[in-house]
Amino acid sequence: MPQSKSRSSAGRKASEPHPVGPSADLEEIVSDIGPKVAGLRKAQKLSLQQLAAKSDVSAAAIHKIERNGMVPTITTLLKVANALGVPVSYFVQEQQLHPEPVHHTPVGERRQVYTPHKGLRLDGVSGSYRQFQAAAAIASMKPGAHSGEKQLRHPGEELVFVLSGSARFTVGGQEFLLTEGDSLHWSGDIPHTWENEGDGKAELVWVVLRGD
Repeated sequence: MPQSKSRSSAGRKASEPHPVGPSADLEEIVSDIGPKVAGLRKAQKLSLQQLAAKSDVSAAAIHKIERNGMVPTITTLLKVANALGVPVSYFVQEQQLHPEPVHHTPVGERRQVYTPHKGLRLDGVSGSYRQFQAAAAIASMKPGAHSGEKQLRHPGEELVFVLSGSARFTVGGQEFLLTEGDSLHWSGDIPHTWENEGDGKAELVWVVLRGD
């Protein structure tokens, strides 16, 4: 395992793959917009180009929205909603969850989870964070990706396992350079940051446990 050392740092901007608390619900609602647009478009047998023509929103933008690669503005969402014949509230209201004691995620059906951070992609491998106590994703960090200007703190716990590449985590003033096969587990209320300062992409399994 890599050795740790103390470091004084201003930290990074607060954000998590799966935030804990009220922001967790907001992030999940935002992450649901893309699949809802795609589901309605396919149900109405519309191609991307056809929906683009009806909504006056480019096919490229609609494609990004459906993949959660872009968060639409309210104007764009209004145009898409009108073209699909639904109120804009349809895309931002919380889904009524049915009891789901078991959630299966086939490898080809991982839902991309919204994140505001450039260079970080999250593909969910768990059920709804509003129903289950834990959330997990396959995280892909591009070189230079980092968590922001402020150190992160939140209730609960986090666990990361590196599948490939390397990533640096600073937890409670200790640095951990994690490489393939390494893992790190910590309490979320300890100030922490993350970054990929290497030359290649890092891929990790990232698990967050909701706090009380």
